[in-house]
Amino acid sequence: MSAKPLDGKVALVAGATRGAGRGTAVQLGAAGATVYATGRSTRGHRSEYDRPETVEETADLVTAAGGHGIAVPTDHLEPDRVRALVERIDAEQGRLDILVNDVWGGEGLFAWDKPVWEHDLDDGLRLWRLALDTHAITSHFALPLMLRTPGGLVVEMTDGTAEYNGANYRNSYFYDIAKSAVLRMAFTLGHELGPRGATAVALTPGWLRSEMMLDAYGVTEENWRDATECAPHFAISETPSYVGRAVAALAADPEVARWNGRSLSSGRLAREYGFTDLDGSRPDAWRYLVEVQDPGKPADTDGYR
Repeated sequence: MSAKPLDGKVALVAGATRGAGRGTAVQLGAAGATVYATGRSTRGHRSEYDRPETVEETADLVTAAGGHGIAVPTDHLEPDRVRALVERIDAEQGRLDILVNDVWGGEGLFAWDKPVWEHDLDDGLRLWRLALDTHAITSHFALPLMLRTPGGLVVEMTDGTAEYNGANYRNSYFYDIAKSAVLRMAFTLGHELGPRGATAVALTPGWLRSEMMLDAYGVTEENWRDATECAPHFAISETPSYVGRAVAALAADPEVARWNGRSLSSGRLAREYGFTDLDGSRPDAWRYLVEVQDPGKPADTDGYR
């Protein structure tokens, strides 16, 4: 098997500035892909998140990992910008093999456990636009290019599996509907793409140790376990590279069509494909939530990572 299973493949990771998007872009690069990394935070301008991570930095990390990273600052709510992005990929590469719809941007727009009639309406509607319109706009323009070459893969990145979200309230009216709607996007894309030779899946990481999450707990990746003193279940958390390796494994699988339209998680795919997180473990957060955290049991990751 090639050490670079995605040599010659071209990927677009929409929303690659940080978190799961960055982890995915870097792992696709490590597998040899050319990766177009998009986002709104650049070295010259920050999005409303006001975070230090930039899309150019992500592209540099892709190249350092062994791929070819190309940063294209893009607001995926602007159709003309997305159209231009896809036209550029077409002009430079003539193909698109992998599309990862990871645009989110709603972290500061939902209030935990606040009912819809008390929630700020403008924030909730903005969250939906960022979480859903961006994915639809990107798919609209990118998929015709993908379909020129058989075997394309679309990954709709979300939070929660179809099984878990179908049975549990997810934080707020606006958040719940946004994350569940992305699951349905993958299902419907599976019906539209499958007969045309491509595959669509929904994919969720577990409890993600993103840059924002680490900052929220006042830890770094080097000492992240210190956060378990105040949040014991954080012990099941995973790096963004873990879900990135899940995407890379799917993209390299010649039988990936077997997953078409399905809802998947990083933990499940780690068992399927044999990859690990950076520390060599295989956290299975969604099984842990159902069997340990949600029933109120003491934190214990034995058998779950």
